[in-house]
Amino acid sequence: MSDWRWEYDPDETHVTGGPTPAPPAFVAEVEKRADEIARAAEALHLDGTRYQGAGEGVQTAYVSGGMFLYLTIVRHECVYILQVTPWPG
Repeated sequence: MSDWRWEYDPDETHVTGGPTPAPPAFVAEVEKRADEIARAAEALHLDGTRYQGAGEGVQTAYVSGGMFLYLTIVRHECVYILQVTPWPG
């Protein structure tokens, strides 16, 4: 059984806080989409710890209210959320 997960990198305060904290509803959408991305990666890589290929690099995901950048590290079995950007409004 795999232990795929997602995390903020370096931490939630740094990624979602900043000078203008992201709205809680937007953060909830980011976390929901991060769950989906981690489940999809788990289905694709049944044993990520044995993965030997090249990574996909930083990816962009769009959610209601904005977007976020993430990096999937297969050997860690983890999706790292690097930056969140809510749309102004």
